[in-house]
Amino acid sequence: MEFRPAEPDAGIVFVRRDLEGAPRVEATIAHHTETPLRTTLCAGDAGVDMVEHVMAALAGLQIDNCEVWVDRQEMPGCDGSAAPFVEALLAAGIAEHGAVRAQRVVRKVIRLGDEESWIEARPCCSGKTILQHELDYGSGSPIGRQSLEVVLSPELFEKRLASSRTFLLQHEAAALQARGLGRNVTCKDLLVFGPDGPIDSELRFPDECVRHKLLDMVGDLALAGCDLVGRFIAYRSGHRLNAEMVRAIAAEERNQQKFKRCA
Repeated sequence: MEFRPAEPDAGIVFVRRDLEGAPRVEATIAHHTETPLRTTLCAGDAGVDMVEHVMAALAGLQIDNCEVWVDRQEMPGCDGSAAPFVEALLAAGIAEHGAVRAQRVVRKVIRLGDEESWIEARPCCSGKTILQHELDYGSGSPIGRQSLEVVLSPELFEKRLASSRTFLLQHEAAALQARGLGRNVTCKDLLVFGPDGPIDSELRFPDECVRHKLLDMVGDLALAGCDLVGRFIAYRSGHRLNAEMVRAIAAEERNQQKFKRCA
């Protein structure tokens, strides 16, 4: 993977250098394709899988314009977090264009999902992006229940969210490997929870799991292609509901613009 500078208003674009013509895949909700347990983008015959941590690193550091050149469809898993990408971007340095950052402001309550899992967007009078996630695996689980709310900023993302890792239960990991997935991944590459806690690993934060859920929210909401101003509250949600929320906010904005033209 290689991060390259891009011009103002270029947005985030993945470039498949391994395919003929180096096809480009814009990182927007228009190119999102539903895939279990990960975020996938497709444009024509070109696709990029597991982009959520890359997108989180870029959005968390407020990088609006960047070309991400890759030589395969699946993005590097690294240690299951966004920290390696954040470190690379900070080492390269971030240049300011002086252009105005695009925003979409949540102006009404939007709620998606059901009682089992949901996500909600609310207006925020402070003009900030506030994220809250409640994770609930039940009292009998080694993960249990965790909740965290943050006001998103580059400093907070770098220090409190970027290094949180992908997690799953031991039986979930076994099921994935039985399907032929993750055969080269060990319990030292991400958080796998057995009955007594993480296997062959130590937590980076006591609430690392919910922090990673917020990290995923940052990456998925970045598919809006701009800053989303509002308060986002999630309960046991994941990539699918995060993407649906981006679509719902975009649809609401289109409806508002249509109403203004008709008025």
